[in-house]
Amino acid sequence: MGSSNVKRFSGMQKQVLSLFRGFLRAARSKSEEERRKIESIVSQEFRRNAKSVDRKNFLYIEYLLRRGNKQLEQLRNPGITGLSSLQLHFSKTDSNAHSSIKG
Repeated sequence: MGSSNVKRFSGMQKQVLSLFRGFLRAARSKSEEERRKIESIVSQEFRRNAKSVDRKNFLYIEYLLRRGNKQLEQLRNPGITGLSSLQLHFSKTDSNAHSSIKG
């Protein structure tokens, strides 16, 4: 018997989920207070993008994935204490991204 109603994720969806899990894993290596802050910021940012970014805007999603992977790489650095913010500001014609990492 096959499970025909099992949800299969696209490659890009798998990348997004992997990035999210990566942030949560990296947060575990920080202090309890910073871990909670990181989890909150990451959760808010992923939810905001899930609601506001068009799922068919692959170029922008790929940009967000690259940006997120760079931030994750920095967060994994033991000298970095946590994320101060992951603020994303964009319009339909302009994609300006701003982030800050505390060190």
